Amino acid sequence: MKNRDVVDRILAYHPAIDNYNGCDTYKFGDPDAECRGVVTAISPTVEVIRKAAALGANLLVIHEPTFYTSEDAPGWFEDFDCSVYEEKRALLKECGMTVWRDHDHMHFHNPDGIFEGVLKYTGWKAYSRPVNPPYGGFGHFYVTLPEAMTVAQVAEHLMKSIGMNGCRYVGSPEAEVKNIAIVGHLYPAMNEMTPKRKDGKPKEYSVQIIGDLEKDVDLILPGETIDWTVLSYLRDAAAFGRNKAMISLGHYNWETLGMKYAADWIGELVPEVPVTYVHAGDMFGYFLP
Repeated sequence: MKNRDVVDRILAYHPAIDNYNGCDTYKFGDPDAECRGVVTAISPTVEVIRKAAALGANLLVIHEPTFYTSEDAPGWFEDFDCSVYEEKRALLKECGMTVWRDHDHMHFHNPDGIFEGVLKYTGWKAYSRPVNPPYGGFGHFYVTLPEAMTVAQVAEHLMKSIGMNGCRYVGSPEAEVKNIAIVGHLYPAMNEMTPKRKDGKPKEYSVQIIGDLEKDVDLILPGETIDWTVLSYLRDAAAFGRNKAMISLGHYNWETLGMKYAADWIGELVPEVPVTYVHAGDMFGYFLP
């Protein structure tokens, strides 16, 4: 079985995207090399590459960019040199590694392959329901816990489930929460896919989350965050004694569980070769006062 055969089975598993011209391409290596093993990871970090090589694998199926650009073309095309790119490329070559990205197809899958993994490995699948229709084209789910937990207890559960060094929060750590919203990524430009307000302007995604919190949502779990919309609302709400909070996990920390899940279903697609999930580790360290 060649690396290309593994990728072809993955693409056959996903729904087809008409006229696709996106980031789900080979980023490095030889698609026609014999596949000795597959490693799934959120990103092909230096540590992930070394661990994959130690496992005897030579195909990395990853979700996020390889070489530090949002464009994620298979190379370096900026008007300045990047020594870290060159060193990483040399490491991939030394290890005989092929890198293929599964991002758009993973999110296009129904159910969304990333958030399916999040719900599975947090143990929340049975308590979840998707927002219909979803805001802004991103994964957006409600979770109703069977019993209330404090914000601190939820944070501890998530850090253990994901494998994190710590996390940030807004609100009271002792606040009891039961209704949680997984709200994707909050950033200013996330409005082009949302409906219009009555005045004709696009609805800003992060502001719409305030509507959830004004109803029955107690806690939101975003990927990225910005300070001046829903987080400022949450800080003021907590100051007024409202039982509202946010736990900030970070994009890669949040979505890594989707790549843990990917090892499950890719393993079923290609039983001829070993398939292993490798945790990239928390990108962040935390200074404490």
